[in-house]
Amino acid sequence: MLDSTAKRLLVVLAVLALAVGGSAAVPAGQALVVEDAETGEVLLTQHVSENTTVSVEYNHSVEKTRVLDEYTVRNGELEMTRMEFESYGWGLPARADVHKENGSYAFDPEGSWEELYVKPGHVAGHKLHVGERTYDLVALSDARTVRLSVTNQSVLDAALH
Repeated sequence: MLDSTAKRLLVVLAVLALAVGGSAAVPAGQALVVEDAETGEVLLTQHVSENTTVSVEYNHSVEKTRVLDEYTVRNGELEMTRMEFESYGWGLPARADVHKENGSYAFDPEGSWEELYVKPGHVAGHKLHVGERTYDLVALSDARTVRLSVTNQSVLDAALH
């Protein structure tokens, strides 16, 4: 038989187990997850909410000018909402409905993705902007291809990150 101290300890452990298990099931919101595309290793988890802006900024490899691809978190996906670039070059939209804004070209492209793949490069100097935060995507990934996606996050996930 267990004495009263052992019984109390078992009750405390049971309550703790239920609390941890329950928090793992309670949704806390959404998170942007950056993973190594080859290994699946999670490199960054950042809380996001609906309409959070997520941008990838880099220098065009040929033109050596700034390019910004902007996405908005909507319904668990990344919807491309803006592209800015300073000069036309290979891979940039030559036939899009582009307008001039503050010395840059800008347009609102169509498309929404569950996941995006980005190959950060030292020359391009890729940066990731999540809301007001900025991350050096090259350093974060060691210049390896990354996968960006939006996932649902539990209270426990949010507490651990």
